[in-house]
Amino acid sequence: MNESDIKRIESHLKRTFNAGGIKLKARPKPNDSAEVYVGDEFIGIVFADEDGDGSFMFEMAILAEDLPED
Repeated sequence: MNESDIKRIESHLKRTFNAGGIKLKARPKPNDSAEVYVGDEFIGIVFADEDGDGSFMFEMAILAEDLPED
């Protein structure tokens, strides 16, 4: 994933989630993805889609320990 892709995706996520604190950090290996952070907290990964059309997939896990109790 190149720097241009990272900047475009970061901008899209900021607009979509109305959160200016979102940052993407390139991963050295594999280089087809970037880590997504809100502030200093890691929240997920963005991967280049396998179909090669310039699309990307955002994967975010929500841990049980992070959810409020009922």
